[in-house]
Amino acid sequence: MNWKPLQDESTLEAIKQASTTTPQVIFKHSTRCSISSMAKSRLDRSEAPAGVDFYYLDLIAYRSLSNKVAEDFFVEHESPQILLIKNGECVYDESHSGISMDEIEEQVSK
Repeated sequence: MNWKPLQDESTLEAIKQASTTTPQVIFKHSTRCSISSMAKSRLDRSEAPAGVDFYYLDLIAYRSLSNKVAEDFFVEHESPQILLIKNGECVYDESHSGISMDEIEEQVSK
């Protein structure tokens, strides 16, 4: 998995813009949570769909940015959480054991 870091609001704005042509995935990860580590490990071991950008947000280090993501995309904050962004909007989100690359790939294809 080739994660791109999400560490500031300018990157969040770039994600919104890029989502008009390329699906964007944000993975909100708590470095203190074993469930979050397990979800990240599952994603790391999976093959990512082609043509999708994957971003990693350490919500412990960037809590205010994590809150902004939830606010901007109208999703309830959860951890771990995956968001699929297309055309500037969150079209799919999932958390905890529901996070899987197969499901992400299916949602990207819609």
